[in-house]
Amino acid sequence: MCGIVGLFAKSDAIADRLGEHLSRMLVQMNDRGPDSAGVAVYRDPAPDGAAKLTLQCEAAGYDWGAVAAGLKAVFGGDPMPQVRDHHAVLVVRAGAAAAQAWVREHHPDVRVMSAGRVIEIYKETGLPSDFAARHHLGDIRGSHALGHTRMATESKVTTLGSHPFSTGLDVCLVHNGSLSNHNALRRMLRREGIEFHTENDTEVAAGYLTWRLREGDSLHDALLQCLDDLDGFYTFAIGTADGFAVFRDPIACKPAVMAETDDWVAMSSEFRAIAVLPGAEDARIWEPAPATPYIWEGARV
Repeated sequence: MCGIVGLFAKSDAIADRLGEHLSRMLVQMNDRGPDSAGVAVYRDPAPDGAAKLTLQCEAAGYDWGAVAAGLKAVFGGDPMPQVRDHHAVLVVRAGAAAAQAWVREHHPDVRVMSAGRVIEIYKETGLPSDFAARHHLGDIRGSHALGHTRMATESKVTTLGSHPFSTGLDVCLVHNGSLSNHNALRRMLRREGIEFHTENDTEVAAGYLTWRLREGDSLHDALLQCLDDLDGFYTFAIGTADGFAVFRDPIACKPAVMAETDDWVAMSSEFRAIAVLPGAEDARIWEPAPATPYIWEGARV
């Protein structure tokens, strides 16, 4: 089942209310994925030479100030945590790999949800509408965002098993469907240095795209390569620092709809999530074709 939503702002009017629109779209997917939800938002670039980390801990009232103080002592700067429910975003004067390694060594109870210059990932178990309210998604301004609501059919309900998955800097993926060869792909990608933290097949798809991009593929070519290397059925929505993409397998049995106006591009598993956007009644609406990459870039970050 599961539900996907995506929104790309083409105007300041949409960027200024990105989180509000994303929240309304996500709530429309409540019944497609009632056990957990997550979003990836692209906004507020970190300065040159710095990295933005989104961290998560299940413990209520976690001492994010202690994490920030440790990062400051090692790397300098002033990484003030911006707390949102069980998450905190910190901008660190360091490379993303070094900052992530420090967090994992010194705070093993903390999970690194995302790293890069512009990406922030928030995800939790629970009803998507509750998730949107707890994380105050409505007050987020940004250039583009993806969201996912999950109905766990092949693994237990956990925060780590929820989408989006990020296995590379500023790259994330959400997925509706199932991969049949993810275990073999996981073994191959581990040999290539890609790290995994769950048994979820979607994390493998994210890792695969990270690897292809690292090897020099364009996003367009990396998506087409999925047709040869990924067995199964899938609708992917992929976020990058510059925009987002949608891609379906050759059979395309998992639902997807797209729409575009002068102000935005949107996608979802069902049109009802797009219908809540301003101007949806005048949008150009279509079903993305099988095995065809749809990519929008040039985001307003």
